[in-house]
Amino acid sequence: MSAHTGHPPRREPRSILPWLATPALVVFVGFAVIPLVGVFALSFTTWDGIGSIHPSGLTSWRTVLTDPGLPHALWVTFLVMAVSWAVQTPLSILLGTFLAGRQRYRAVLGVVYFIPLMLSSAAIAIAYKALLDPNFGLGAGLKIQALSQDWLGRPGLAFGVIVFVVSWQFVPFHSLIYQGGVQQIPKSLYEAAQLDGAGRIRQFFSITLPQLKYTIITSSTLMVVGSLTFFDLIFVLTEGGPGDATRVLALDMYKRGFQASLMGPASAIAVILVLVGLTLALLLRRLGGRDAGASQLEGV
Repeated sequence: MSAHTGHPPRREPRSILPWLATPALVVFVGFAVIPLVGVFALSFTTWDGIGSIHPSGLTSWRTVLTDPGLPHALWVTFLVMAVSWAVQTPLSILLGTFLAGRQRYRAVLGVVYFIPLMLSSAAIAIAYKALLDPNFGLGAGLKIQALSQDWLGRPGLAFGVIVFVVSWQFVPFHSLIYQGGVQQIPKSLYEAAQLDGAGRIRQFFSITLPQLKYTIITSSTLMVVGSLTFFDLIFVLTEGGPGDATRVLALDMYKRGFQASLMGPASAIAVILVLVGLTLALLLRRLGGRDAGASQLEGV
């Protein structure tokens, strides 16, 4: 087109993209970066949550890092993370693959499966705590001896209950992720497999699982990092008990900060949680390799 037509030069779309991302960047800085910097600064102070804040150097960090309860809280946190991942991931993949079918009733089941995610974690914990009561719960009402146990009073059972309730609540979310991943797999792969005589099980292990590699990494990242923030459900169910059997790091942070009024050590634990979450997220991201970024760019 001639330069004398009088039309203004067309702006390239890529020059507009940074401006479109500005609102999200402002929100992220205001609600994530600034509070994180504030918590980090607070970890070098002494504060009871009400009075004045006094700088104390590394006192809070020494208190936290020399506390013998910190390794135990870290161990319980990683144990909940690992076991809940091992339970949720296979169930989510199977449910997501099932819901990706075209049968009409599967849409109804998808809505039913999604209901637990819509409920409050505290409300779910209260409901399960009532159901598992050895004297007035479900086992006593149905007179089933196997269910009439002290589920929340024994360390092993209490840990199992937490993993079960967490999985019951969050499997629907990850199933939705896997459902979308399965629906993106080219149908031609399954058609070629059928021509070669492969059954459904062979197709699942030879086509579906390999094609879901990056979906598994994304789901695992959300699952692992999210497990670091489990607090309300555990607080209502066990309060970290029996003893310290279910005292995860997030609950330890709450007890130090809001029950013991030690905001400095609580802030130090919060920083540790952020560092652990970032480390795990980066490690999982590395598992995807460069192929993940390349495949995402090809799909744009």
